[in-house]
Amino acid sequence: MAESDAKASQAANASQKAAKPPKPPNPVWRMMGLPNFRWKLPSRNWMIFLSITGSWTAAVVYDRREKKRIQHKWTKVVEHIAKESVNERQMPRKLTVYLSAPPADGLVAARDHFNEYVKPILVAAALDWDAVEGRREGDVRAGLAERIRRLRWKRGESVKEEPELDTKDIIEDLRLRAGVPEWGGPAGDIVIGRHTWKEYVRGMHEGWLGPLDPPASLDLYEPAPPAPEAPPAAPPTTTQEELTPLAPADDASPTTVHETPVPSEAGNPTEEAKPKKKKQPPPFITTAEYSQVQLTSTCPQALGPSATVALPHLLGFFNFPVRMYRFLNRRKVADDAGRALAAVALGSYRPYDSGEQQQLLTHEEPEWHKTIRERKEGEGERVWLDDMVIDPRIGERMRKFELGADEEDKANNMPVGKEAGSWFTRLWPKKEKQLWEGLQDDSD
Repeated sequence: MAESDAKASQAANASQKAAKPPKPPNPVWRMMGLPNFRWKLPSRNWMIFLSITGSWTAAVVYDRREKKRIQHKWTKVVEHIAKESVNERQMPRKLTVYLSAPPADGLVAARDHFNEYVKPILVAAALDWDAVEGRREGDVRAGLAERIRRLRWKRGESVKEEPELDTKDIIEDLRLRAGVPEWGGPAGDIVIGRHTWKEYVRGMHEGWLGPLDPPASLDLYEPAPPAPEAPPAAPPTTTQEELTPLAPADDASPTTVHETPVPSEAGNPTEEAKPKKKKQPPPFITTAEYSQVQLTSTCPQALGPSATVALPHLLGFFNFPVRMYRFLNRRKVADDAGRALAAVALGSYRPYDSGEQQQLLTHEEPEWHKTIRERKEGEGERVWLDDMVIDPRIGERMRKFELGADEEDKANNMPVGKEAGSWFTRLWPKKEKQLWEGLQDDSD
């Protein structure tokens, strides 16, 4: 037993002697007042923290990098349009962008979506556009219907009360007199979101099938606010100077005459009558009356093509996991939007299939906030909640922007990532030297 204890003590002493002394700190760190850094694994808590933050950061960086690469791919597809020569005696092509505030949210969300996914493609193709915005339900529908009714009036249809000419109409008339015609080909419309698409289709039918004059029962102006009542006039007050008798006329002392101001009869000055504010007009025609009216003769055989861009917008605390997933997959939204906008820029379109208009972007409706689905008693038409009704005469004239198979293959085979390279190589681009560069002429 004693021998085993002696052997154990000898082994312990041998291990202590074999242990290497701690490495002396680097003199550089010591001179800078820093401790000696040793390579070792962090603790368990630090490993958990770094793993979570590192994974999240890597996912965000990868998604944003892929989104930029995808947008760069679609801009390369349409950038040759910006280099084409244009006719200086003709107005350029001008698109119309329809966007509305998402349900239960403001217009800023729709504008941010436009600036992030739609605007880069249009700028790359050097296309001009005009935006029609709606802050509440029905604004886009009313605005599009009013545009079509004004177009019908310009084409010769009679109205009871002619609309007033605005600045846009005056400028257009001056251009026509100067011999500068409008764009000859189809311009096109871009509709952002399912809710805006439903208003777009409803306004298209109302404009071409509805009457030019509003029904007699409709009041297009909001009632004027009641004029504020004038405060009662204060009774005249008698001062001490008025009670003092005046000096006789032959007195040489100076006298001061105090005139009592006469209060105005109306109290406050009358305010000028403010012009009545025009409110959002209700539809001039219902969906049930589509088949009962005759299509106007000024309606063209083919309406302007349109393209829809998805607007994923989900609210609610319990939808946080879905919103997080979408935050890390914005590259898919950029790819879908880029494909639709590339078709708009290239002008590739086809007729809509039967019933295709009703099925576009239907996946967005279940994600609308529950407050939008509440109906009030005596409420009129709800474009967002009602089913979309397509008249066959209007549906067969509508066109859809769609990218062809050749352009799709060209975009997919475009070497955007290879020619761009990594972010490190883009800092110092390497210029390849041609074979003939650097050669000296022997005759010199």
